[in-house]
Amino acid sequence: MDYIKINPADNVAVALQDISKGTVVEGVTLSMDIPRGHKIVLQDLKAGENVIKYGFPIGHVTRDAAAGTMVDHTCIKTNLEGLLDYSYQPALVDIPAAPMKRTFKGFRRADGQVGVRNQIWVIPNVGCVNGICQTIVERFKAEIAGKEGSVDAVVAFPHNYGCSQLGADHENTRTVLADMVHHPNAGGVLVVSLGCENNQLDAFRELVGPVDERRVRMFVTQQVDDEIEYGLQQLREIFAVCSKDEREDVPVSELRVGLKCGGSDGLSGITANPLLGVFSDWIVAQGGTTVLTEVPEMFGAETILMNRCQDVATFEQTVHLINDFKEYFMKQGMPVYENPSPGNKAGGISTLEEKSLGCTQKCGKSIVRGVLKYGERLQVKGLNLLSAPGNDLVASTALASCGCQIVLFTTGRGTPFGTFVPTMKISTNTPLYEKKGHWIDFNAGVLAQGEPMAEVSARFIDFVLAAASGAPVNNEKNDWREIAIFKSGVTL
Repeated sequence: MDYIKINPADNVAVALQDISKGTVVEGVTLSMDIPRGHKIVLQDLKAGENVIKYGFPIGHVTRDAAAGTMVDHTCIKTNLEGLLDYSYQPALVDIPAAPMKRTFKGFRRADGQVGVRNQIWVIPNVGCVNGICQTIVERFKAEIAGKEGSVDAVVAFPHNYGCSQLGADHENTRTVLADMVHHPNAGGVLVVSLGCENNQLDAFRELVGPVDERRVRMFVTQQVDDEIEYGLQQLREIFAVCSKDEREDVPVSELRVGLKCGGSDGLSGITANPLLGVFSDWIVAQGGTTVLTEVPEMFGAETILMNRCQDVATFEQTVHLINDFKEYFMKQGMPVYENPSPGNKAGGISTLEEKSLGCTQKCGKSIVRGVLKYGERLQVKGLNLLSAPGNDLVASTALASCGCQIVLFTTGRGTPFGTFVPTMKISTNTPLYEKKGHWIDFNAGVLAQGEPMAEVSARFIDFVLAAASGAPVNNEKNDWREIAIFKSGVTL
């Protein structure tokens, strides 16, 4: 099959590969070539009529569109506008507990958390010491080469913040860095401060709270004579402890997995995102946790998520999640609903409704159990929603910050980056996987080629559990890891 009509109510089909003019699709002869991922009109549409995909309107055509032609961003406009009033109309699907429990090999930490990596992180308290942190890491990696023990990596995470920030921006920086200190993928952490920044180390220590001082060290560079040698000595002492950590069998119920998409295309909501949805429901059935974020990419599909909330209180939290982000856009004088990027549009996504309906498929059918503010750490198992923007780097960092040990990242255009936890790329189409095998970890494009979801999802589950047990993903093989902290206010 070279096309798919996703829902019986749809008045468009989607090309699963490039389709030539003259091909018959659902009884309609194409009058033009249709690129992979783009929408084929199945019945004549008059200007102003809705385009239906996934069984929902994704916008209206701005001019007449004849059956057998293509509709894209040049002739579709969103139906969305402003703030909305919502009512709770629960449509809950309870995912039964799995009869067979799976395990992975993880690192059990003293605070009860489980890591899927055992790394040493060097975290700048302020961007001014980024270079110092990088130098310390480079020197230390050379020093321990060949005798790493169970330490998977030693990584510095430069960022631009920690000073000249006010209000929420300042707290966002402090909170995300504190979250990193407590993350179970870090067997040891060295926090490096300058000394005169807004993010003062004493106040930051208080925010972080109690830590295992054998594994977590902090120092002020302005207060020592040789900050490089001092930092190296701290790492030597941390390494002596965490290099002896060992993996053990851990139930999948301890996994916390972030769900993310970026550089989406017309196949995202047909292949890779539904695959993550099946995986998310599987994790929930195992007693584990998944987290969906990218709030602007919930707009247009938010009622689906709201009606999956476990109760009225969770519904109201989700309403605030959505409306607070809309108000953020409006206060900045920015349009709320013109979201699809140039890459999205080139791949066949035309409106925010279309993007959101595909994006939200990553979380399957599970009940929403928790709603998290930006920087807040996970408290409940099951499916959670997290406040963060759609930006790939910021959203992935937020997922890791809330406690996810892995981020699953679907893409139809391709992206190389990784955040501070393993960032697994899942391609929506096979050509991308074949072209960018050093970026892409798993190919969901085979679903468009007829491989059954049951077979693909079984392979994918095994693949994720292998990664959780230590198999490196491509961003780790390439040593591409970074953090990006959400900023919305004034820089002094």
